[in-house]
Amino acid sequence: MRKPQRVRAEGLPDQVTIYEVGPRDGLQNESAIVDLAVKVEFINRLVDAGLTTVETTSFVHPKWVPQLADAAELLATLELPSAVRAPVLVPNERGLDRALEAGVREIAIFASATETFAAKNLNSTLDDQFAMFAPTVERALAAGLTIRGYVSMCYGDPWEGDVPIDQVVKVGARLVDLGCRELSLGDTIGVATPGQVISLIEAFGKAGVGVDKLAVHFHDTYGQALANTLTALREGVTTVDSSAGGLGGCPYAESATGNLATEDLVWQLDGLGIETGVNLEKLVATSVWMADKLGKPSASRVVQALAG
Repeated sequence: MRKPQRVRAEGLPDQVTIYEVGPRDGLQNESAIVDLAVKVEFINRLVDAGLTTVETTSFVHPKWVPQLADAAELLATLELPSAVRAPVLVPNERGLDRALEAGVREIAIFASATETFAAKNLNSTLDDQFAMFAPTVERALAAGLTIRGYVSMCYGDPWEGDVPIDQVVKVGARLVDLGCRELSLGDTIGVATPGQVISLIEAFGKAGVGVDKLAVHFHDTYGQALANTLTALREGVTTVDSSAGGLGGCPYAESATGNLATEDLVWQLDGLGIETGVNLEKLVATSVWMADKLGKPSASRVVQALAG
């Protein structure tokens, strides 16, 4: 299989952590329910390809995300190496209860940077969402869990348009104050450009939230995900969210297309000589296999190029 020529560039990290979201963020957007056995094999294949952080599922109520209704059964079936991080998304205390029952050690919560998306996705307001998160985070910390905070609509909102940077920073900083160890800054509808990425990361720094706490999560609606990722790396970010095969979108924002494809990310990082620990050939094979199970071609350009 062809590999990119490695040429190092200045100002980039030596190593990047890929936070794989395909099994959760990818599959939750599928119209059909994926069989449990397929999900288990998908996760196992991703781990075998070298991914050490795989967001496996979500404990959102099945009424809202029926594609992940089998979360407890999935976790009971998986047998992952101890070195693999397997975070899950939880929306509230009931979701946390289910996660704790399943033996989860790492969770993520999901916040909105805009009023409209908070209403549509969380049935809350921009300020009131924190009252919902607070008891969940407090209990999770008391149980020794590690917590990630997602901030959605960081760069643009389909209903409100441009999102003020200071508004995004306020939401993110409040999540850190609650106890989130890491913030994933989400370009939910894929409208970000590199200048915005720089401005937002710098604004977080001025607010006391350094790049060591930041991750980036780009969608590729306008073909900007890799450019935005490279920009974030130059700003010091070392954790990047991606989805095998480019799976995903957002069930609450119809204009959102797929996530940055993990294969496309790995190709770029390999070419830059940045270590990820991921075997690209195995990863491509996994996405080809998953595309067959889903009955549609992979959105990843690297998968298309390497798999024919």
